[in-house]
This record gives sequence, structure tokens and C-alpha cells, in this order.
Amino acid sequence: MMAPRAPRGLAPALLWGLSLFLGLPGPVWVQLSPPPKSSSPTEPHPCHTCRRLVDSFNKGLERTIRDNFGGGNTAWEEEKLSKYKDSETRLVEVLEGVCSKSDFECHRLLELSEELVESWWFHKQQEAPDLFQWLCSDALKLCCPSGTFGPSCLPCPGGAERPCGGYGQCEGEGTRGGSGHCDCQAGYGGEACGQCGLGYFEVQRNASHLVCSACFGPCARCSGPEESNCLQCKKGWALHHLKCVDIDECGTERASCGADQFCVNTEGSYECRDCAKACLGCMGAGPGRCKKCSPGYQQVGSKCLDVDECEMVVCPGENEQCKNTEGSYRCVCAEGYKQIEGICVKEQIPESAGFLSEMTEDELVVLQQMFFGVIICALATLAAKGDLVFTAIFIGAVAAMTGYWLSERSDRVLEGFIKGR
Repeated sequence: MMAPRAPRGLAPALLWGLSLFLGLPGPVWVQLSPPPKSSSPTEPHPCHTCRRLVDSFNKGLERTIRDNFGGGNTAWEEEKLSKYKDSETRLVEVLEGVCSKSDFECHRLLELSEELVESWWFHKQQEAPDLFQWLCSDALKLCCPSGTFGPSCLPCPGGAERPCGGYGQCEGEGTRGGSGHCDCQAGYGGEACGQCGLGYFEVQRNASHLVCSACFGPCARCSGPEESNCLQCKKGWALHHLKCVDIDECGTERASCGADQFCVNTEGSYECRDCAKACLGCMGAGPGRCKKCSPGYQQVGSKCLDVDECEMVVCPGENEQCKNTEGSYRCVCAEGYKQIEGICVKEQIPESAGFLSEMTEDELVVLQQMFFGVIICALATLAAKGDLVFTAIFIGAVAAMTGYWLSERSDRVLEGFIKGR
């Protein structure tokens, strides 16, 4: 028998520790009741969790043999293997890795069934070598044999050998849940998927197989694939001489459209589309199919056309002018005017100023100094009779003074050039 080990989970672990502290002969084990069933479609059935646990357990058995043996002295390995094969050490190694860290359902099921697994490991392996059958079906009663379903493991429709005739999925198959209803493949129907479904016909049938093929488009039931093989039509179609003919819902008053919509027939159905903006009710698309004209439109011939209100309406505001729009009009400010607080006022265009008008007194002084400096440099150059050295000094002086002046008022100069002043 395995030495007592702390169970997984906070509540069982606390009780286990309490039993050791009080010196009880054995740990107090508590079987937790399962949580209420959730209607979430993503929650796996407990049978699937049990199957996953057993599959992982079997992989753990293979891993522990492979990792501990597999090379060297064969006689020594056989002797050691006979001791290790059914040992508590090996069981602990397998159970420690049987559930992934994120698999909460696996951990919970293992916590509830760990004593059963230990019992099977030490006492039941020889008589019940299939752990899945012994644990999941017989002991925990979570699973059923293949082809059966529900608490009593009843056969699926069509029989346990070929559930749903082999052409569908039995709901709850292999578990203690489900309704046993057959979800048939496309083209098949009936309680056990033993008939051809709506829109399909029987091509071939024998004791074990049924072959179904699609009818011609609008046929719900048919005797063959041709247009003239129809026996019953889908909704929106009428049977006429073994052919399905489209019903014009718009012409037979079967359509139901809104007051400002018109009906358009389609194959097997119809559509409701919006009338043109010019119409109050219509019989079709465009301003020529109106029953009445919308406000802002008038009937000209057979069409509802926009009324140009600007020909007869004068905008009341001063300096306003009328602008016609589709079905209406609006008043805007005349050219050269802009609206301020609901009134059209004349736009003010600022007059252009001279280049020197924005200069400060300090800037004028600098400019005067530059001017006298240029004159002095020019006279010096003339006195040198065109000597290159003096000419270079003159150019350098002019550039230096210009740079100084521009650096003092560069922002103003740039702004003036951009505005064209």
C-alpha cells in the first residue's frame, strides 16, 4: 500500500494535515461533490476528461520504462524491471506528470479518483488490464461503450455497430450524457440517417450502404438530377409539370414591403428596396415610378423633378443669396462676405505695408551703420585701384554687416517676404 500523500486541492490538504496533527490512524479523505453542470459548449464532458487522463497515464508508463531502461546489461535490466514495473515509485512518477499545469479538469478528476487509480495499480491490473474501461466506464461511470449513450448506455439510432447508419454523429456517443439524436451528414436524413435528406434523391441502396445525390436546384424532393424530375419544390417555387417554377411574390401580393419601398422579385424569394428621394411611395426604381412627389419636387411629365426654390424664394438676410439643393434650398453669404453670429459681414482685406514700415528704431540705426560702412569700404577699394586684397576685404565687410543686420530681424524679414511686403 502506498504511503499517505497530501491530496491535491486546498480543502483536502488542510484536512489531511489536521488528521496528522491529531494523530488519527489515517488521513481524513473527503469526496468533493462535482460543481453544477455548465451550459457552456466549450466545457468538455467528464468522459472526455477521463479518457485524456488515461491516455496521459499510459504515455507516462511508456516514458518511465524508456527513461529508466533500454540499454546495457539485459539480465540486470530484467531483474530490476520486474521490481520497478509495478512499484509505488513508478506510479508516483507517472501521476506527477499525468495532468498539464493548465488542465484544471484533469487535476480535479485525478484528485477525486486517485484512490481508485492506486487500487487498480496494486490489485486490479491483472484482471482488468484496460484502465479506461475499468476506471472511466465501470468505476466512475462517466463513459459508455462505443455506439451507446446516456446514463444507461443505450444503443444509438441505427445500432451500436453502425450508429446513425454510418452517415451521422450520435449526440453523446461514448458518454453518459447526450440525447442520442443523429446529426446527419449533408444529403442524409431520418432518425438514423437512413434516408436521403431534403433536396437529395436515392442513387443506390443495399443492406449496408446508401448513396444520395443532389436534386436540381429548386427541387425539395425528386426522382433524379434533371429539372423535370421534381416531385416537390422548395419555398418560393411552384410545381408545374414536374418542374419547379419561380413564384413572383411581387405580382401575387405575397410580398410585404414598407410604404417607401418597392418589391423586386428574385429566384425563390423577393427583395424590398427603397424608393427614390423624389417619391412618396413608388412602384419601382427612379423618379419616374413615383406614386406621389415628395415635398420640394414637382411632377413634370411622368417624373418627379426638383423644384428650384431660388427662382421664387428670396433669402431674407442682408447680403445673402439663395443656393438650390436636391429637394430644398439654403441661404449662404454672397461672395466677399462671411457669416458671423448669423449675419453676413464684409470680409476685411488688410492693406499691404512697406518693407521699412515695420522696422524698429534700433534696426534703423543698424541699417544706417551698415550703409556708411559700405560707403567707406567702397571708397577704400577705389583708392586701392582695384587691388584684389582690398576688394576681398570689402566684400567680406559687406557680407558681415548684412548677416548681422539679418540676424537682428530675420523673423520679420522672412514674414515680410512670405506676405509679399
